[in-house]
Amino acid sequence: MIHDGKCVEILHVGSYDNEPSSFEQMDRFAQDNGLQRISDCHREIYLTNSTKANKLKTILRYKVN
Repeated sequence: MIHDGKCVEILHVGSYDNEPSSFEQMDRFAQDNGLQRISDCHREIYLTNSTKANKLKTILRYKVN
């Protein structure tokens, strides 16, 4: 069993090269809601295995307090 605790996450759709924009959205959400990122580590959960970058779906998640 994996227990991540309190987290912020987003469904990122598209190329892995565009993940920084999703992390910026997550950071804004955390800041707007009084949450602080615990570390630079994050989890990526790959939901698709496509060869087309625009079809890729990935859950991006990091811990907050």
